[in-house]
Amino acid sequence: MGESQTITKSRMDFTPTTKVVKRGFFFFVDQAYEDPEANNSAEFHFGQWNGVDCREKDIVVVKEKWGAEKAGGYTVTSFGAKSNGVTDCTQAFLHAWAAACGSVDSAIIYVPRGTYLLHPAVFEGDCRNSDIRLQIDGTLVAPADYRVLGKSNKWLSFEGVTGVSISGGTLDARGTSLWACKAASDDCPVGAMSLSFTNSKNIRINGLRSVDSQVFHMWINGCQNVHIQGVKIHAAGNSPNTDGIHVQLSRNVAIMDSTIKTGDDCISIGPGTNSLWIEDISCGPGHGISIGSLAKEKHEEGVQYVTVKNVVFTGTTNGLRINRGPGPATDLSKGSVS
Repeated sequence: MGESQTITKSRMDFTPTTKVVKRGFFFFVDQAYEDPEANNSAEFHFGQWNGVDCREKDIVVVKEKWGAEKAGGYTVTSFGAKSNGVTDCTQAFLHAWAAACGSVDSAIIYVPRGTYLLHPAVFEGDCRNSDIRLQIDGTLVAPADYRVLGKSNKWLSFEGVTGVSISGGTLDARGTSLWACKAASDDCPVGAMSLSFTNSKNIRINGLRSVDSQVFHMWINGCQNVHIQGVKIHAAGNSPNTDGIHVQLSRNVAIMDSTIKTGDDCISIGPGTNSLWIEDISCGPGHGISIGSLAKEKHEEGVQYVTVKNVVFTGTTNGLRINRGPGPATDLSKGSVS
């Protein structure tokens, strides 16, 4: 193969648009190709993503992740993030978000493999586009000192965003030290929710893993059109207030194909929830699935149209339950269980 030649046809039958610079090395424009003379494997160098083994099953992943600015993507390491689990990467992630949010085109924020230390961060909306994808191949960890998150209420918070998708990766909030504090003393911070979406719409969370949240793992508040699928949530069975997914004041939310093991509710459903679909969930240990508590306030919104299907409860204190407060029970709940 020459130093530079255009591929005329790939075995994936894509229309070729990419040039081979030399054997085994490619520079992408908008598609990925294999080098048939490199034993079905090629080494790629572009931006901050190196050493990718590209085979047929990886071709879509390569095309999706090969971020770079040419493809409307932003790699957090390009903004100064270090994958050593020690360096504070908060500003690097916020700068990557600002770049993606400011783009008039769809954007990808890519987090490569490695461990990234993040302090509490707010990712604000009012973006110039409504398609921002956060692809995480690494692990995001909270500071070891539980007080850093504990006093903030939220760890990673998305507020007023539209069209945000989060795929893959692990969130590790290191909540065990706060749980120990609460077990030994009353003089402890309340704790922070690991991932929250507030006043947002068209949200997708797929394949994310959340471990040892200080309190709630995921919090959906005032949102519309949220799809959560394939998530894995884990906290010790005796961990306090570690609800898996909490939904309130939100409409058209689906939670599917997920495994949730916590010390509290697997899924908790608060007032103002309308059209919630829960299906194919493995729940336990924990307290099961809870609607409420509701009717704590006189004019509190009720819960309507909740569907729960194919849920396996293992080692839970309850299955599906409705908790009522002392207020009136107007519009308490409508839905179905199968």
